Amino acid sequence: MDISAFIWDLGGVLVRTQDYSSRQKLASRFGLSRFELEELVFNSDSGTKAQLGQISAVQHWKDITEPFQLTPAEFIEFQNNFWGGDRLDESLVNTIRSLRPRFKTALLSNAFSDLREMISHQWNIDDAFDEIVISAEVGVQKPDARIYEITLERLKVRPEQAVFIDDFPQNIQGARDLKLESIHFTNPTQTLEELEVFLHNKRP
Repeated sequence: MDISAFIWDLGGVLVRTQDYSSRQKLASRFGLSRFELEELVFNSDSGTKAQLGQISAVQHWKDITEPFQLTPAEFIEFQNNFWGGDRLDESLVNTIRSLRPRFKTALLSNAFSDLREMISHQWNIDDAFDEIVISAEVGVQKPDARIYEITLERLKVRPEQAVFIDDFPQNIQGARDLKLESIHFTNPTQTLEELEVFLHNKRP
């Protein structure tokens, strides 16, 4: 069956941390390692609730910074410093735009409730996708099978017709369990090379 859709992860693929210095300084300020800070933001109880849409992004940041007793200005600075080294790969986004309309495209992200606003108004990349599926909006996150199924249903394609691109092995495995084709992102060059194989309707 020919490929007709490409489903892209955001964090670690289209948006990647290029400079860890501001995040490292932030962690050190509060007596944490960078790994501990990232675990607090993404994998703490609050982080999981935020990615499942059980609490808002604002509430999540308030919850995890409450022990630090930040002023309102410091609260904003905390978030800015955490994300300060992240960069959007505009070249990769333009590649996604070039796939349309021959192929359908989707963004599938485990993320907080404020992501859609960032996609539409900070990065201005919503035009690259036919569908945008955010875990906080649908109440389920990768690698749960349901979030892939939601994405496929919105795209109106079968699993065998779609290619999923992500940087986390467990998310790739979740897609493969549903019979989606996949590309495990390690860097843009490798991903574009594997993408070309699918664009010529050949299996790797």
